[in-house]
Amino acid sequence: MSDQTISAAVELFIKKVGFATQRELERSIRAAIAAGKLQGNETFTASVTVTSEKAGVMATVYSKIEL
Repeated sequence: MSDQTISAAVELFIKKVGFATQRELERSIRAAIAAGKLQGNETFTASVTVTSEKAGVMATVYSKIEL
């Protein structure tokens, strides 16, 4: 398998995960604001973990979300 094929497969996975994660985060943030858990003007940390036992990967990325 070529590097280009691997890159394209990973890119497709990241796009799918990115779109789904963005929708879920937006929904959750709106719900948290409506419930009074967030004010809508703060910064908080979120993380995403990607795992694949077969590929031997477990990576967690942490980043701040600034509202």
